[in-house]
Parts: sequence; C-alpha cells; structure tokens
Amino acid sequence: MTVRVLTGITTTGTPHLGNYAGAIRPAIAASRAPGVESFFFLADYHALIKADDPARVARSRLEIAATWLACGLDPEKVTFYRQSDIVEIPQLTWLLTCVAAKGLLNRAHAYKAAVDKNAAAGEDPDAGVNAGLYMYPVLMAADILAFGAHKVPVGRDQIQHIEMARDIGQRFNHLYGDAWRAATGQGGEPLVLPEVQIDENVATLPGLDGRKMSKSYDNTIPLFAPPAELKKLVMSIVTDSRAPGEPKETEGSALFQLYQAFATVHQAEEMRHAFAEGIGWGDAKQRLFALVDEAVAPMREQYAQLIARPAQLEEILLEGARKARDVTVPLLDGLQRAVGLGPFSVPSRQDGGKARAAAKLPQIKQYREADGRFHFKLVDGDGRLLLQGDGHASPREAGQVIARLRREGLDALHELEQRAVGLLGERIGVLGEGLAGVDEVLAALRALADAEAAQG
Repeated sequence: MTVRVLTGITTTGTPHLGNYAGAIRPAIAASRAPGVESFFFLADYHALIKADDPARVARSRLEIAATWLACGLDPEKVTFYRQSDIVEIPQLTWLLTCVAAKGLLNRAHAYKAAVDKNAAAGEDPDAGVNAGLYMYPVLMAADILAFGAHKVPVGRDQIQHIEMARDIGQRFNHLYGDAWRAATGQGGEPLVLPEVQIDENVATLPGLDGRKMSKSYDNTIPLFAPPAELKKLVMSIVTDSRAPGEPKETEGSALFQLYQAFATVHQAEEMRHAFAEGIGWGDAKQRLFALVDEAVAPMREQYAQLIARPAQLEEILLEGARKARDVTVPLLDGLQRAVGLGPFSVPSRQDGGKARAAAKLPQIKQYREADGRFHFKLVDGDGRLLLQGDGHASPREAGQVIARLRREGLDALHELEQRAVGLLGERIGVLGEGLAGVDEVLAALRALADAEAAQG
C-alpha cells in the first residue's frame, strides 16, 4: 500500500540552520522512501492570519519555495504546490466549518493562549483575535483531508491540530457518508482520517547563545548567509572560558551539536577527540565554519539561481497545483453532491399530458472484478461497450477517474478532443476493442455533458 504523506511549509521568515537540520532535510529524505507519495505545500493562506504586508507575504513565498527546491526537493517525485492555488481547499474549509463544533475550536491552543493573554492583561477576551486565528484548525483540516493524507509529520505542538482534523473529518463522514456513497457509487468513507507522525529523532539545534535556535530569541544562523556573514556568526557562538589545551565537554556544547548536525560519523568522532585533547575554541569554530559552508555552498548557489528566475518557480508550482487538483477536484465533486450542492433533478417534459420517451443516454458503470480490483466502463444507450477503464486498487481511485471524465466532459471537452487518443488510450482506459473509436467515445461524453448541463 502506498502511504500518502502531507507536509505544510510555513511561508514566513528566513530559514536558518535549525530549520534545515530539524525539518527541511529530514522531510526531503523521507519523501524519497519507497512506498511513499509525498505532498508538500506552501501554507500561504495561513500566513495571512498574522501578516498584513502584501510585499512581505509575496517575497516570503518566493524565498521559501526556492529554499526547499535548492535543498533537494524534487518536484518530479513529489507534489509541490501553493495552498492558494488549490481552489478546492477553501471550498472544503466551508463544508467542514459547517460541521465543526464551536466548542472544539474554543479549545484550540493558539486561540486559548490569545484569550488567556487578554484575560491576564484585563482586556476583552477576544481583543485582537481575528476569525482567521480562530478558524485556523478548520483550514488545516481542509489542507489534510483534501488529499486523503494517511500521515502528517508535525512537531508536538501541532498534535492537537491533527486530532481536530480527525474529529472534524469523522463528523463529516458520520453526517454525509451515506449520501456520498449514494452519489458516487463508491464504498468506504468520503474523508480519510489522518494519523500524526512524530519523529523523535528530529534534531533541535542550539543557537548562538546555546538556547534553541529560534527567530524569537534572535540567535539564528541564516541557512544561506554569505560566507563572510556565516563565518562572523559562527565565530560569535558563546563558549566557556576554557583555554587551548584544556579538555572540553561535548555534552551541552552548542558548537559541538552544530558540528555534529552537518558532520559524518567519522568527522564527528574526530571533533569529539579534538575536544578531549583541548582544541582551542577559535580552531573549533573555524572547523565548524568550514564544514557548514561546504555543506550549504551548493544549495546557496542553487537558491540564488532560483530567486533570480521567479518564472521558473512559478512554472514548477503551477505544475504542482495541476497534479494536486487531480486529487482535489474529483473529491470535492463527490463531497458537494453529498451535501446537496449537486445539479438539480429535472422531471421529464410533458407533451399534451403524455410523457415523452426519454432518449437512452450513455452510462459510466463501476464494478469490482474477481481479482479484487475496481473497474469502470462507458457504455452507450443500448449497453454497448465504448470505453473500458483500467483496474484500480480502490473504489476511490476508480471514482476519481470517473469524476474526471465527467468533469472534462462538462468543463473541458474541447481539451479532451485535442488530446483524446493519448488521454483515452493511455491514461484513463482503453477503447472497446473492435467496437468503438475515439469519435464515438467523444460523442457519448458530449451526450453526458449535454444532459448534465440541461439539469444544471
């Protein structure tokens, strides 16, 4: 079974060495594991909760996208997209908002912290609290549930949000599961409930003063600082007063922890020995600078090239959005119909008090074969096979392809006609052998589209 993993990337601030070692590097490494389908998104809607400077938001999105790509994220192997490019996310947010309990949102850590801070200051509990902060957990739930993510890697401070996403998704499934199954012909539940993934081995790097590297402590080392600035910052790391020749402890040493985060096992052991032999702090810092600069120099160069070519970044992210919407469009199609937002049903017209015989329309049928795989087929009004879909591992996968067929028949039939042979013959299914040609399949899809349009 392929495990779908989703990672949200905050689009504020300049990444530092701690972000790289603790989040970026391990996430990219995990995306290369076999049996994993990875989704990475720039959480730019979330950025609007606290940021009201459009130029800063735009620049930060560019910098963060360039950072992840420069650090080795491969857009050919993962789905890398901007949250704001996926229109189904705010649509799903509203559907989830209408089932989310206010009491659940009242208990969200960020909202409670803001309320408690106001209460301690003797102010109105909701002073300075916008609805974006309050609704943050619902938007995060939509981010996750829109892609059927099985695993969501987060820090311990974000565990509650994953639990809330599960609660909200479970509530939606309970209220609309039957309607969704009736509308889509699929089994199972409409929304996949995610599981939290905590990596206990994620590195937490110390900053210049020995505390956790954090922008709030103003003790960070920017990931792509120029060599001169990087060296100046490394040389300013706080150390004790032990002189050259005196043995030094590696335990609790910010300098050694930073070195270890970028060193091989052999290099780390050599530095550990040097500490025991009494290496001078200046020499140790020089070694740290050389090691870090060697590690980040290729990424720094790639970052500069990407920043200078925003059109290239735009193309990468738009392609990622296209891949992402291959998942979200069919999901929202089924969810909208499940809650009653599908097309109206139109009764047959009367002629002189007598019902006209309705023309037989083509149909798309879904079924399960003896091998356990799920298939679909397009047949004409007489039941003659026009298009045979490939087998899929789950009804959801088959349903997504069916929804795509229906949607393209409705909204992009001209595009389907332009690439019919490749799309129908290779990506969706195979034509009925000896029975139908591309023109006949397109005509059947057009008939379905016309019928849907007449009802809508």
